Amino acid sequence: MMMKGLMSVLLVLVAVSSSLGKPDKATPQKRIPQTLSRGWGDELIWFQTYEESLYRSQTNNKPLMVIFHLEDCPHSQALKKAFASNKEIQKMADEDFILLNLVFETTDKHLYPDGQYVPRIIFVDPSLTVRADIIGRYANRLYAYEPSDMKILYSNMQKAKKLLKTEL
Repeated sequence: MMMKGLMSVLLVLVAVSSSLGKPDKATPQKRIPQTLSRGWGDELIWFQTYEESLYRSQTNNKPLMVIFHLEDCPHSQALKKAFASNKEIQKMADEDFILLNLVFETTDKHLYPDGQYVPRIIFVDPSLTVRADIIGRYANRLYAYEPSDMKILYSNMQKAKKLLKTEL
């Protein structure tokens, strides 16, 4: 009899403790800001290396967006501010892309088809193909964007998503 009572109490304690440990589904949890964002969107999930982000792109079947920038470059800073404050871009980046921002060059020559300037944004699809056809508005710097180019960037993000669904 004592054993049954102890088991009942234990069962109630387990039930209560498991219900206390579950997050409330009514209030969405705010993500903890990451240092990997470098200010490009603290609520977004950023990856540390090109290799890791390529792997995540393949396994999640999402395009990769690689942002090359420098911390002390005024053009990079201006683009970062426009990118981080654009709610539509932040939402699509969060839901549909694997994200990487780099302050150094990679050894993959495909990531600088027209030079190693900053800032530049390159898209890579899950088949590991660099989308050299998704470009900004400048003929001499194909992958450069300025703060006033957020509509072009958003459109290019949509292209990267659409090409993903039609080509793969």
